Amino acid sequence: MSIRRRLAAAAAVITAGFALLYGPVFAHHSSVPFYDPEKRVEFEGTVTRWVFRNPHAVLFIDVTDDSGATEEWQIELGAPVSLRRGGLSPETLEVGQRVKVSGQRSRAEGSRGVCCGPITWPDGSPIR
Repeated sequence: MSIRRRLAAAAAVITAGFALLYGPVFAHHSSVPFYDPEKRVEFEGTVTRWVFRNPHAVLFIDVTDDSGATEEWQIELGAPVSLRRGGLSPETLEVGQRVKVSGQRSRAEGSRGVCCGPITWPDGSPIR
């Protein structure tokens, strides 16, 4: 086997190895399989739980719909370390506080999940 063929084979093996090792890392961070970027929702509600742990923090809020019924929505946020860098902590939000949410709706039929949007105070000011 010539040197040129050995180098090509080695390059192919290295490239395949890189794709196998790093492909899942990049795929994990995509929200598109779980949340539809074409279906954005915006609503306001009351915080019921604030789960601040790895791998993603989750905020639960009760939202009253047009008929007066209350539904619990789940908002998936980033990693706690990233949220802390942005000014959020477990002490930032308390049960009973009102917040406004905007984001991509979950693709799961019948679920009330949201991702990838800002959470603000009802007046639109950023939560920090």
